[in-house]
Amino acid sequence: MTLPSQVGGIDVSRETLDRLYAYEALIRKWTRQINLVSPATLQDLWQRHIVDSAQLFALRPNEGARWADIGSGAGLPGIVLAILAKEHAQDVHVTLVESDQRKSVFLRTAIRELALDATVFAERIEAVAPMNADLLTARALSPLTQLLVHAERHLSPRGVALFPKGRAAAQEIAAAEANWRFRLEEYPSMTEADSRILRLTGLTRG
Repeated sequence: MTLPSQVGGIDVSRETLDRLYAYEALIRKWTRQINLVSPATLQDLWQRHIVDSAQLFALRPNEGARWADIGSGAGLPGIVLAILAKEHAQDVHVTLVESDQRKSVFLRTAIRELALDATVFAERIEAVAPMNADLLTARALSPLTQLLVHAERHLSPRGVALFPKGRAAAQEIAAAEANWRFRLEEYPSMTEADSRILRLTGLTRG
């Protein structure tokens, strides 16, 4: 089998690809015991979760080494981004916030076995001290209005937020604009025809 040289539009080395495959195997192993991802998506785990997460890497900020992923769950996209950063952004440290204790154990196991520069906070997002993150991500966590509350607390003033959204994105954006001001760029998803990635900067209440 010919191995891909890109994942989510990002060129990757054989070592990075091996880490991504090892991470995929960890998810499959642990999902037998805890609900890391929906069983319905396991058959297409690579495309639905790994590639879907990896595509965010191309939209990262050019500067800043503090990245945070909130509501990390199985580490999607946080662990995937940390794997890619190990090759392409070696000064980056990723913080993953996940209140579920069993999922937090999984995340720490993945970080240790994959030798990643990352930390896990097993707390509710609201309880974590402001992280001043240069990049904040969240995938399938909550509506945009709630994500912006978290971003206000944890994103640095010049930071970038990346939020993948599905077919309800336009409605969520309209609802958020009632109380927030931000610069928005929208990018089509590589993996879901009805989905897009929201890239937000300059967040303020308004």
